[in-house]
Amino acid sequence: MYKKILTTAVLAAIASAAQAQSSVTLYGLIDAGITYTNNQSGHSAWQLRSATVNGSRFGLRGSEDLGGGLKAIFTLENGFNINNGTFGQSSRMFGRQAFVGLASDQFGAVTLGRQYDSVVDYVAPLTLTGSQYGGTIAAHPFDNDNLNNSVRFNNTVKYTSIDVSGFKFGATYSFSNSTEFANNRAYSFGASYNYGPLKLAAGYLQLNNDVASASFAANRSGSFTGAGGAGAQTGEWTFLAGRQRTFGGGLSYAFGPATAGLVYTQTNLSDTAGGGISGSQSGTGNATSGGVAFGANSARFQNIEANVRYALTPALILAGAYTYTRADLGAGVNPNYNSVSLQSDYLLSKRTDVYLQGDWQHVSATGGRIHAFMNGESSASSTQSQVAVTVGMRHRF
Repeated sequence: MYKKILTTAVLAAIASAAQAQSSVTLYGLIDAGITYTNNQSGHSAWQLRSATVNGSRFGLRGSEDLGGGLKAIFTLENGFNINNGTFGQSSRMFGRQAFVGLASDQFGAVTLGRQYDSVVDYVAPLTLTGSQYGGTIAAHPFDNDNLNNSVRFNNTVKYTSIDVSGFKFGATYSFSNSTEFANNRAYSFGASYNYGPLKLAAGYLQLNNDVASASFAANRSGSFTGAGGAGAQTGEWTFLAGRQRTFGGGLSYAFGPATAGLVYTQTNLSDTAGGGISGSQSGTGNATSGGVAFGANSARFQNIEANVRYALTPALILAGAYTYTRADLGAGVNPNYNSVSLQSDYLLSKRTDVYLQGDWQHVSATGGRIHAFMNGESSASSTQSQVAVTVGMRHRF
């Protein structure tokens, strides 16, 4: 009897230890609100919106302790529309993230799957669009620097270092998964440094696409497919261009209840002749209409964002940002964008908050008329200005 009791106790202890060494967490965020827009194709609009600030999502995150400071890790994250329950990210089941890998306490982590690039990982947290205080609608025009994750990358190998006295770095490589190794691929790298209230970060992203291929030409009004439909950005794209280079850097400084930040990014495009901005980004429904076609073989966007947030009380946070964007779309078309985002966020609990956010954009251009269009709007303004005001709530679990 004593042996049976001892054996049972040992087996129970082993099972308990094994369970403690592995974990799976269900998590998510739901963002819903009502938005008033003063001008969408010449008309004002009241709309119930999903993910005006942060994308609604749910996911599974897990790890298994392999011993010696090594863990197996995975994340599966779905994006969805709370209004109608449909999947986001081109109707993918796990369109936001889907990866598996190994993480070491000494050497960092290597993960494989659908993942974010290094500009998003390191530079975006210093901006309002990369936070809960500005989000989707506060993105830089057309999300030209991808800080709001308009494109997530397939077939990606990512390395993330451990934190060494506040310094972290990482890199990604996204395979074309075709015999044309250098086409329809992407790669990035970045780093950050935290020293008390000071944060610094920088990153670089490059996308390569074969503009001479039949698949590229056939999808000028649709989406990139890559060779065999397996490219790094299959189904999602912002710019129809052969090459995109995005780089940027910034800093933020916290003093008492306030945090101020300054970020600069630049996107350079080449092999753009005949291309343009995707309909989902430009609000035109067509990549080469509405004044957003590229008029030459290259184009460029430069963004300077200044932002601040202030905790008026532990429950009430105020935030704002101003972004100046200068673009060169070719053929003498050089629009200048002025964008302002303001938000007040009130915490009902640690997991639930309500917010009021106002966003304004004005564009002026030489060489052509460009209409205002804020990220997340269903259509562009009929004028050079657009205003949107949203009252919404978020719940995290």
